Amino acid sequence: MVSPTARSIFTRTALMRIAIGWGSVAALMLAAPLLDPPVPTPLLATALAAIVAVILICSFGVVHEAEHLARRLGDPYGSLVLTLSIVLIEVVLISAVMLGPGEHATIARDSVFAVSMIILNGVIGLSLLVGGLRHGGLRHNRAGTSAYFAMVIVLAALAFALPALVGDGGSYLTGQAVLVAVLSMGLYAFFLARQMGPQAGDFTEVDPRLPAAPAVHGAGLDPTGQAMSDGAPSPAADLSNARRPIAEILAQHRAEVLLRLGLLVVTVLPIVLLSHDMASLLDDGLGRAGAPVALSGILIAMIVFLPETITTIRAALAGEAQRVSNLCHGALVSTVGLTIPAVLLIGLFTQQTVTLGESPANLLLLGVTLLLSVTTFAAKKATAMHGAAHLAVFAVYGMVVFS
Repeated sequence: MVSPTARSIFTRTALMRIAIGWGSVAALMLAAPLLDPPVPTPLLATALAAIVAVILICSFGVVHEAEHLARRLGDPYGSLVLTLSIVLIEVVLISAVMLGPGEHATIARDSVFAVSMIILNGVIGLSLLVGGLRHGGLRHNRAGTSAYFAMVIVLAALAFALPALVGDGGSYLTGQAVLVAVLSMGLYAFFLARQMGPQAGDFTEVDPRLPAAPAVHGAGLDPTGQAMSDGAPSPAADLSNARRPIAEILAQHRAEVLLRLGLLVVTVLPIVLLSHDMASLLDDGLGRAGAPVALSGILIAMIVFLPETITTIRAALAGEAQRVSNLCHGALVSTVGLTIPAVLLIGLFTQQTVTLGESPANLLLLGVTLLLSVTTFAAKKATAMHGAAHLAVFAVYGMVVFS
C-alpha cells in the first residue's frame, strides 16, 4: 500500500514531468541518426524548441521539490540539496566527455567560467534587482557570504589565473596539477564540513522582516508542520527548521526527505542529459549564424542551471537574501571545487592536456566581478543598484564573447 506521504509527493503532475523528461531523452536517442549535422533548418529549429520546452517543464518540477526540501530541512541544508544535485551531475557529464573520444582540452575552463559569469553576474544581478525593487534592500548573513567569497576567490584564482602564469600554455605541469587538485578538494571538503556543522548558523536568514514563527493553516502546512501536496511551505518553515538540529529533522521526516530527494534527482537528470545532447544542435545552428563557438557553452550552462535560477529569483522576491547567496555562491563553490580537481586528475590519468588559463579580457572581467561581488555583499543590505551593476558586467561579458 502506498503511504500518504508518497501519495502527496508522487502526484499526477510529478509523474507526468518524469514521463515527459525521460520520454524525451529516449526519443532523442532514437532520433540520433536524423539529427547528425548538418540538420535541415526546420528540423533543427523544431528539435531545439521541443528540447527547451521539455527542460522548462522539468525545471518547474525540480524547483517544486527543491523548495519543499529547503523549507523542511532549513538552510543551508535545503539549498545544498539542489546545488549538489545539479553540480554533481554536471561534473560527471564533463568527466564523461573528457573520457570519451576527441580532444577536450578547454571544456572545463569554458564551462566553469561561463557558469561563474552567469551565476555571479546574471543570476545574482537579476535576483538583487527584482528583490531590491520589491523590498527596498535584502539583508543577508555577512558571515556566510564572506565565507563563500573566501572560497570563490581562492578557487577561481587556482582555476583560471594561476595556470596562465606558472603553467605551460595555460595548463598546469604534472606536479602543479596534483597539488592544485588536492588543495581544491581539501579546501572544499573542509568548507562543506564547516557549513553543515559548526558554522551552519552563518548561512541562515537574518532579515527581521521575515516571519520567525512556525507556519499555520493556509500557509501550505498541516498542523504538524507536514508539507501539503498542493502548497509550497512558507518561509517561516525554513526559519523554524534552521533552529533545529538537522539530525532531529531527518529522524522526524526521513521518508519525506528521501522520497523528495529521489524525485528531485530523477527530474533533474533529464535536464542535464537533454542540454548536453542539444550541444551539437546548437553548434550546428550557431555555426550557420556565424555566432561565436563559446556561445554554445554559455547557453548550455544557462539551461543546466535553469532550475536553480528560477528558485533563486523566487527566493529574492520573497526577501530571502541568504537563500539567494546559498543557492548562487554555493553552486559556484561546488562547481569550481569539484569540477577542476576532477578534470585535472582525469587529465593526469589519461595523459590529456587540460587548459585552464583564461584570456586577459576574461581575467579582467573575473577580477571586476569578484571585486563587485565583495563590495555588494559587504553592505548590510544588497539593493537594486547592486543588481543593476552586476547585470551591466554580465552584458559586457556578452560583448567580449562576441568580440
